Amino acid sequence: MRGPAVRDAALWAVMAGAAVLAHREAARPASALGLVLPLLVLAVAVPAGRTRPGAAVFLANAVVAAGLADPTTTASPYLTALAVLAYLLGRRVDRTVPALVLFGACTAIDLALCAVLGVGAVHWFYAMSFIPAALLLPWLAGRYRQARLALVHEGWQRARSLEQRQRSVAEQARLRERTRIASDMHDSLGHELSLIALRAGALELSPTLTGQDRADLAVLRAAVSDAVGHLRDTVGVLRDGSDGTEPTATSVEPVEELVARTRESGVTVHLRREGPARALPPLVDRSAYRVVQESLTNAIKHAPGSTVRVSIARQADRTEVRVTNSAPRAGSPSAGPGAATSRSDPGRRGLTGLRERVLLIGGTLHAAPREGGFEVLATLPDQVNPERARGAGQPEEPGQPGERAGSASARRLAVARRGARYRFAAAFAAPIGFGLVTLASCAYLAHQLTTCVLSPADFAAVRVGQDVAEVTPFLPEQQFRYVPDAVRALPAPPGTVCAYYRSNGNLLDQVDVYRLCYAGSRLTAKDVLPG
Repeated sequence: MRGPAVRDAALWAVMAGAAVLAHREAARPASALGLVLPLLVLAVAVPAGRTRPGAAVFLANAVVAAGLADPTTTASPYLTALAVLAYLLGRRVDRTVPALVLFGACTAIDLALCAVLGVGAVHWFYAMSFIPAALLLPWLAGRYRQARLALVHEGWQRARSLEQRQRSVAEQARLRERTRIASDMHDSLGHELSLIALRAGALELSPTLTGQDRADLAVLRAAVSDAVGHLRDTVGVLRDGSDGTEPTATSVEPVEELVARTRESGVTVHLRREGPARALPPLVDRSAYRVVQESLTNAIKHAPGSTVRVSIARQADRTEVRVTNSAPRAGSPSAGPGAATSRSDPGRRGLTGLRERVLLIGGTLHAAPREGGFEVLATLPDQVNPERARGAGQPEEPGQPGERAGSASARRLAVARRGARYRFAAAFAAPIGFGLVTLASCAYLAHQLTTCVLSPADFAAVRVGQDVAEVTPFLPEQQFRYVPDAVRALPAPPGTVCAYYRSNGNLLDQVDVYRLCYAGSRLTAKDVLPG
């Protein structure tokens, strides 16, 4: 609460400083009460603007309207305070109709006060242009600022939501892939342990063994059996920690059979092997199979009719698996459901899980567009080495299959941008048009007021009794058209026709009026009338 109170006090101090400065520089300063009373009203309006911003604007308008009663000047030092409170109204209140009703009521009160006081044309122009501009333009700017802040806040909220959703999807893909790896480990390592237990059991029956050897083999067989049981329990825990689905353990078939089945479904696939053929650990062999399987599935799904090239290169201590598909043919039909046997997840979870599998065994995976198509390159070590893994939480490569430019986020972003542009137009384009009209009106009024000025020197040079032809060279282009009724009602010599001129070019203050009265073609009287 201390922070808002300090800000309100600072704002009021700035308004009071501007008012005191204008009061000291005025030609005819107002009374002390005329200075203190408006400041007291603003001292109430500024803090009230946090809960009742409409009431604060109404009070500030009342202070400005009170200045219309001053016959010497229409300029009010509190017009800036009115503009600031109107801006805060736009920032704090989102509703449009109540604000417009408030502005209409303020304008009606100002014009009614002008009619009651019988002010001159300058006061009317001030009440119809400057005061509405101080209400409307800052309010539109505050409303636009509020919309921008709301848009930014909503954007950050949505960005956080999308990031959380992305992390959740990637984590689910990683958990599924870890479960598949656990299943592969159960199938491979469990099989090997079972064989060891079987061979140990067979050796127990050998007639050449001593009793101690048979006892040792019995202990070994029991230990292996216990290890198989522990392995089964561990795999079960890993499966239960996933999404609740039991993965189906499939045997590792040769890549050649996968490519042959894919080719039989109508897809153009070329397989090439390089380097010496040698046995790989089951997890590495299974990972190579999964890279080819997932890449074929994505190529069939996202680039139907393309040509797929599979390359498996064996090197000194690693195996490189490269799957590249060309750009899809125009008008080619999508492959059928039997094109490949892959459990590819939507939302790019297939490549996410594949990257998790490769990283866990110490390999690398790179997936990116290439020459109109797409390439997946996996480097797999011959020996599983998780310490070489770079971490399973790396961001996905840009441009992976499944990414859509016309997603819901893209559509919402386009709608938000259009809304921001409309707000910008309402906050700036409309006030600019209003300002241009006001400037044109001000320019016309200034022309009317400056072209009817008779300088004091020329007025002194004009003498009663001169002919019109002698007086005309000293006169301005036109007469003063907006003579106050009280000045025009002052008595003039009988039988004369009078012309009125302004005594100086001050556009905001009331100035003295020069009156020249003619009888026929002769100047019969000249007077200085107080404005």
